[in-house]
Amino acid sequence: MNKKNNKKIALSGVKPTGRPHIGNYFGAMKQFVDMQDDFDIHVFIAEYHAMTTVQDKDALKESIYDLVLDYLAIGLDPEKVTLYRQSDIPELTELTWIFNCLVTVPWLERAHAFKDRTAKGIEASVGLFDYPVLMAADILMPKSEIVPVGKDQIQHVEMAREIARKFNNTYGDTFVEPQEYIVESVETVPGTDGQKMSKSYGNTIPLFGTDKEIKKAIMGIVTDSKLPEEPKNPEECNVFALHTLITPEPQLSEIREGYEKGGLGYGDSKKLLLENYFAFISSMREKRKYFEENPGIVRQILDEGKNNIQSKVRPFMKEIREKVGL
Repeated sequence: MNKKNNKKIALSGVKPTGRPHIGNYFGAMKQFVDMQDDFDIHVFIAEYHAMTTVQDKDALKESIYDLVLDYLAIGLDPEKVTLYRQSDIPELTELTWIFNCLVTVPWLERAHAFKDRTAKGIEASVGLFDYPVLMAADILMPKSEIVPVGKDQIQHVEMAREIARKFNNTYGDTFVEPQEYIVESVETVPGTDGQKMSKSYGNTIPLFGTDKEIKKAIMGIVTDSKLPEEPKNPEECNVFALHTLITPEPQLSEIREGYEKGGLGYGDSKKLLLENYFAFISSMREKRKYFEENPGIVRQILDEGKNNIQSKVRPFMKEIREKVGL
């Protein structure tokens, strides 16, 4: 695996809690592929984080493997990216405990995920409460400088930064203070109902679904009741918003004109979107099938990622232990 010592380290973890949708792809996954030539990218499967919501052994195992296949299929290059499983780095949970002894309960109570859950009257597990501290360990242990996130996750990077600062002030300069990295143009991908695309809203278009699942999702996108011949504002249409992500020029401009001048109905617009969507994911589907049929290659990639990250983490953890007096 090529080493990229002169490049900034960028890191992101992905929870294996279900199959990805195109909101995940444009909101985060694609960023890693786009960044892999310019940054030293670390992508890890966040199994420990997933356990706050998934407590089914078989479902978790399947989701982990599926997620690895999905990331290889979208174009992550293991020669450029360190892809590894969170559970392969036991030092992360050790560092989490060290951080736990520095942060306070009121400080952790600020976390959005904890506040949202308790506001609904639902008891939070200790794992969910401590989620930001484990995430800080995920980010800080590999000395990450850049963390690609959506705007709703900026707080996690801020909390990691605060923990790094507190440790550095207590034990001496040790951790890099990471910065969030946001791609403004794809902040929010609209779901089939116009809200932000999210599994929790049930409004997703699957990235690697069957033809039938994808067709059902796209043809079910909510629109207004304007007739085909009526002029329409493309900026207010959920279908057109998705066209802007996957439909190439000059067809995109032709669709825009069909909206603004009238003549293009929502049904025909959806059919064009469906056709373009299948073309868009075709090569990714083929790549995913290849890795699915070659599990030995997938295992080798994960072993290389594990060895790469462990070679960095173990000496750093030794330094951390010495600084805190262990």
